[in-house]
Amino acid sequence: MRSRLLALVAVSLLASGCAAHGGEPAQGRPGPSVTASRPEVPGGSGLSSAQLARIPHFGPAPAPRPVTVPAGPSAGWYSAIPTDQPVAFITMDDGWTKDPHALALLEAAHVPVTLFLEINAIKSDPGYFTRLQQAGAVIEAHTISHPDLKGKSYEAQKHEICGSADELARLYGRRPLLFRPPYGDKDATTLRVVHDCGMKAAFYWRETTDKGIVRYQAGQKVKAGDIVLMHFRPAFVDDFLAVLNAIATAGLTPALLEDYVS
Repeated sequence: MRSRLLALVAVSLLASGCAAHGGEPAQGRPGPSVTASRPEVPGGSGLSSAQLARIPHFGPAPAPRPVTVPAGPSAGWYSAIPTDQPVAFITMDDGWTKDPHALALLEAAHVPVTLFLEINAIKSDPGYFTRLQQAGAVIEAHTISHPDLKGKSYEAQKHEICGSADELARLYGRRPLLFRPPYGDKDATTLRVVHDCGMKAAFYWRETTDKGIVRYQAGQKVKAGDIVLMHFRPAFVDDFLAVLNAIATAGLTPALLEDYVS
């Protein structure tokens, strides 16, 4: 009898310990119970069931109605795409941190993203971004060495902008058509060089994300046509999940930026 009582107490303590370590994932979305051995995405991605539960489901994006970039000697410049369609655009810059979960997240979320890659940031492992490209990401240009372009000469800017597009074409089989200036800083020379390097448009943003927090330039939600900026940083998983949930909360669907620029 004594041994049976001890066994019952042990089972009770074990059950209460599991409950104490459980909880809901961020963003207030209910998730499955957390246990010592968390299930992972097949293939050893390292994503837990709790992380997967935080990925919202999006319906298909509407057929795009692209904007026409103004004709002339300079590339277009956009902080958001002027559209009333219920879409937003996820963009990722640089490429320094190569999180092993990124590929699994893109495949699980099944949303389009645009990568503005810096040559110096990706050269340690360009194949990492090949895998993201194969999963549907589109690769665009973000200079060679991430300088502040504003105020620099035409030739200096051409070296950074055309040089990055040339190298990305060599690495990934497609020459970029879009550009993001480092820090979002540009001048008239920048837009002229972007055009002369064969690209259509350059981009700023309306929302930024860091350490799992979305910061808004205006209001408290993502608006139709907004361009959302995140980076390849150590908090990549939390940043990407925060962006997805901010777009879902606003009643929008991620769409591909390239589909909206013609």
